[in-house]
Amino acid sequence: MLRVALSQLTTHYRRFVAIGLAVMLSVMFLAATLMVGASTNASLGASIGEAYRKADLVATSKNGEPFTQAAVDAAVSSPAVADSYAERSTYVTFQAGGGEQFGRLRNAAPASLEGAVLSSGSMPSQALEAAVDVKTAGHLGLTVGSTLELHGAGPVKNAKVTITGLMQATNDPFSSSAAQLLASDTVLNAVQDAGAGYTGLQFALKPGEDVSAAKDYISHRMEAAGAVSPVVETAQEKVTSTVAMLSAGQDQLTVVLLAFAGVAILVSTLVVANTFSVLVAQRTRELALLRCLGAGRSQIRGSVLLEALAVGFISSVLGVLAATGLMTALIAWAKSQPEQAFATLAVPPSAIIAGLVAGTLLTVVAALVPAKAATAVAPLAALRPADDASVRNRRGRLRLVIGLLALLGGAGLLAYGSLNVALPVALLGGAASFVGILLCSTLFIPSVVALAGRLAAPAGVPGRLAAVNATRNPARTSATAAALLIGVTLVSLMMTGAATSRQAFNDTLAENYPVDLSAQTAVDGTANLSQAVDRIKTLDGVSAAVLLQAVGTLKDGATPDGGRTVYALPAADAGSVLRDINLKPSPGMVYLPEDSVAGRAAIGTTAGDVSLESKVLRTRNVPAFVEATSIASAPLPETPGMVWVKLDDSVSGDRVQAIQKEIASALGVPERTVSGAAIERVTFNSIIDVLLLVVTGLLGVAVVIALIGVANTLSLSVLERTRENSLLRALGLTKGQLRGMLAIEAVLVAGVSALLGAGMGVVYGWLGAQATLGGVATVVPAVPWMQLLAVFGVAVVAGLLASVIPARRAARLSPVEGLATA
Repeated sequence: MLRVALSQLTTHYRRFVAIGLAVMLSVMFLAATLMVGASTNASLGASIGEAYRKADLVATSKNGEPFTQAAVDAAVSSPAVADSYAERSTYVTFQAGGGEQFGRLRNAAPASLEGAVLSSGSMPSQALEAAVDVKTAGHLGLTVGSTLELHGAGPVKNAKVTITGLMQATNDPFSSSAAQLLASDTVLNAVQDAGAGYTGLQFALKPGEDVSAAKDYISHRMEAAGAVSPVVETAQEKVTSTVAMLSAGQDQLTVVLLAFAGVAILVSTLVVANTFSVLVAQRTRELALLRCLGAGRSQIRGSVLLEALAVGFISSVLGVLAATGLMTALIAWAKSQPEQAFATLAVPPSAIIAGLVAGTLLTVVAALVPAKAATAVAPLAALRPADDASVRNRRGRLRLVIGLLALLGGAGLLAYGSLNVALPVALLGGAASFVGILLCSTLFIPSVVALAGRLAAPAGVPGRLAAVNATRNPARTSATAAALLIGVTLVSLMMTGAATSRQAFNDTLAENYPVDLSAQTAVDGTANLSQAVDRIKTLDGVSAAVLLQAVGTLKDGATPDGGRTVYALPAADAGSVLRDINLKPSPGMVYLPEDSVAGRAAIGTTAGDVSLESKVLRTRNVPAFVEATSIASAPLPETPGMVWVKLDDSVSGDRVQAIQKEIASALGVPERTVSGAAIERVTFNSIIDVLLLVVTGLLGVAVVIALIGVANTLSLSVLERTRENSLLRALGLTKGQLRGMLAIEAVLVAGVSALLGAGMGVVYGWLGAQATLGGVATVVPAVPWMQLLAVFGVAVVAGLLASVIPARRAARLSPVEGLATA
């Protein structure tokens, strides 16, 4: 039987090309998914974790308090520490580019822990030297050799430094909005108050040291030295905790990627099992004949499993290589984009091992079921045609019962998981319900295809035959439809999930950063403010701009630091300038930043005190404001107003900086007074774009898997019907009519599968997004209609193309030769 198996692989290798492609692409999908997780973490490490990417351990204060010198000395004296960096940072102002600028200054780290990458020049090595990022240098016209006078918080906190080097611009969204400056401790001492402390610590451990033990030791040493709530983490743990902080304390990114890997495993299993089952089922008569010639059941099973093992392993190797190539190309393309240069490729061993094991194992398991079916009956019985599963026989009723139980139970779990934001439960429920649908597909897909076949009636005899074929052999129709149903459902699921998640991300960003840019106006020259705002509106990249007058001051008690200015926002302009579409100012209400005191707020105005009901927002990035008609008084004298600006969605980070400079020029104020979340928004959107980019690449793989499955089952169904097609030819059906019949049949099956798959994908995608992000954002279904329409068109065209080669093969065979086929 070993020779039989090897002869099957060599003599009938064409049979295994299709199953090999399906396995290869399924493994490619799974391995690429795991690479997405590793690459995402690496990309986040190169953006959010850029500052500590070289560190083994990072220590920060849980409550934000700086570390004292005693705590630093206690930590760095740990015997496990080979090198350390105690970070000091502060914000400074300086004159450059025709105005006052704002930047973040930190002390340089040792070479082994310095996260900044030098672009040109040299790192600061002397007392009054500094390095600046290339983006700021280009924006302000700075070069190596330029001098800057840095101003700290106090009037005498100044330092004049010489630029010795230009650093690559930071990808950290928390730091990208300010100029980045690097200097020695001497410069920090000159611009910072004595005893300001250290903002964080980084450690490089000695080779072979136990990381967990080092974390505990350093943490205990720092606490003993007086540090309050020090948190010691690895660099990756720090990235993960930062991402969790951005998503309300939940590490949603890891959960999403694990769910994505689970979906990939399920799809791989279904595609491989379906395709291999069709292939082995076609050989049932052949295997039964071998049993008649003396082969035992175990020998038959062993022969089929050996074929599956060889095909699965070779295809898995090719799939892992293809996944690596795909991810390399996607990351290389992302890195070529200025806003996504932080994209980083990571190929973990788990992706390689999981791909090889999963592909091989799934192929063997998929072959086991049909092989067992072929050996479970008497040899002579197996040579007879098998009855299809239907409600009229025991096998069909059992399949229906199991399918309905899986569908109903899975749907309940999916609904529960979505409503309660329990992704593992929703994932299990979605998988179970989809398997239930596939189990029941033999009982309803042929009928739906036959119903759709009425549309083919104008095609004459080929159209009527195509519709009849759908119900005459339900198993064959369902097997053909299942391959495309799996692929289209997955693609629609991912498209809907991506669109819904992107909408949820945008809504969350809009809630946290409702205003792109804001600038305080000058106290004098208010007569020209309207002209200045009109000029700002005409700037390239500006979508809207509005002037807010200062109309009052909050009394003590309304906020932790009472005395904040209250601004009046015209209701007509609120919708055009605010990102948060749910933030619609109402008359008689004052809107306060996060952490303010709820209840009624007392506001002092030029006409006297006013008491308004307050609403505390979930953001600190806006000042207190009211709808313009809420306070009927003149603007506060000698108090600057404010201009809010909304930018176009497509504006780049470089353009944002240019717009800040142009706004400052229009208003006649220092550039540092123009602030906002625009750059943070651009950077966060770039990170999201990188994640969605790799998902889009995987969608392409899913489409190809589906098309291979359709081509497999169509080809095998044509081979299965050689005698039948030859008989039709003998009865007068022309070659053209035969090809037309097979083409119409393929289009009908593909169209029905695409419609059903798109509908299920939309439901699964929305519920999956709700289960994933429902705890941190308001999830509103977003259906990408144009993309789904494109998927439907591709599926129908693919079904038509998949029928071309089998139809040509069937038409080329003469009726006499076909009728003589065994």
